[in-house]
Amino acid sequence: MSHPTVTSTSAPNIVADTICRTAELGLSIDNAADAGEVTHLFCRPVATAVDITCPQCHHDGRVRDHVERTLTDLPIAGHPALLHIRVPRLQCTNDDCEVTIYRAGLPTTAARRSSVTRRVTRWILQRMAIDKLSVKACARALGLGWDTVNTLAVTACRALAYGEASRIDHVRVLGVDEHKWKHVRGDGSASFVTVIVDLTPQVDGVGPARLLDMVPGRSAEVFGDWLAARPEGFRDTVKVATMDGYTGYAKAAGEYLHRARTVMDPFHVVRLAADKLDACRRRVQNATLGHRGCKGDPLYGIRRTMLTRISFVTPKRAERLDEVLTADGHAAVQVTWKVYQDLIAAYQDEDRRAGKLRLYKLAKRLRQGVPNELKELRSLGRTLWKRLKDILAYFDTSASNGPVEAINGRLEHLRGIALGFRNKSHYILRSLIHSGGLHERINAL
Repeated sequence: MSHPTVTSTSAPNIVADTICRTAELGLSIDNAADAGEVTHLFCRPVATAVDITCPQCHHDGRVRDHVERTLTDLPIAGHPALLHIRVPRLQCTNDDCEVTIYRAGLPTTAARRSSVTRRVTRWILQRMAIDKLSVKACARALGLGWDTVNTLAVTACRALAYGEASRIDHVRVLGVDEHKWKHVRGDGSASFVTVIVDLTPQVDGVGPARLLDMVPGRSAEVFGDWLAARPEGFRDTVKVATMDGYTGYAKAAGEYLHRARTVMDPFHVVRLAADKLDACRRRVQNATLGHRGCKGDPLYGIRRTMLTRISFVTPKRAERLDEVLTADGHAAVQVTWKVYQDLIAAYQDEDRRAGKLRLYKLAKRLRQGVPNELKELRSLGRTLWKRLKDILAYFDTSASNGPVEAINGRLEHLRGIALGFRNKSHYILRSLIHSGGLHERINAL
């Protein structure tokens, strides 16, 4: 075991106080010791940083003796730091008080019964929210246990995320999506949470979207209950709600957000058409060759090219695509592919009004004029017509669920650096640290 090397000073060390920034804690460094991986600082509080009132009756006490209080502080030169503070121990002067002897408080340094300084919690949240560090990395830097750091982060995040109602003020554009927080077989809906995102900063161009909340489960009732629990002023402020093709979220938004327009995200509309195109290709593949697609089959060879926007297809691939689609027996795939490309073209039209009209005509054509043999297109047409109002709302609002998908991606990264989560409540709070837009409030701690 290494022995600490002590450097002694007879007067307060202004240089050490400045470098270690102990003055902001109301402390002054008297001695320092290097014990290998840990730096020990022996401090005393300045007179104005000591609270001598009784925690029970708030009467002043008289000094009885002094004790040492040990607190974990910010790392110094990459090593954990411990503060050894000489604190007065006092005797309560109120004869009616149940407390007889108590330790003086250090309100600017740390909370009562806390083992870390006040700035440690802020440092943990900053490293997790800004640098995307894991709890394990923060615990290693501070020389603390994983459970201690996690408890500090979760408790502080709960106060930041849910402590002030003003956090949900001025939300005009709301995004909602599902997220699989735990990949376990047979877990069903318990593995999903509903992600609710404020898209207003993204739409206004003043900042990124921020995660508002995550609710266990995925259903109309889950989203509806969350909206019902919010103040009426919040629900009236929301003007646009973006989502995927799941009708449950649209139902809840229609019930509680009376002044909001629901928007079905373009990505999910195009994805729906792509799935129908792929289903048609597989059906025709089996009908013409009698087996699933494999290397060397014409339709299987162009499966990726079909899903590419036609303007991005190279001339060589375009020639091969035309050759396969015009072959005998492939007419159904050709028609479905043409509808898929028309759908993309409608969204890509620079004139929003013209694009809206093109998409409306396409949905109307699919609803009325598709033969029974093209069952994939008939199914697509029914879905488009059912959600037509939400689909066309995109051209008027320009609201997209893309930022929600981006936050979903960051949450996947969070689960990766944490090597998985078992506690859903902790996962939700940790997600708010990473993507909840709490940076300014963390810096203000």
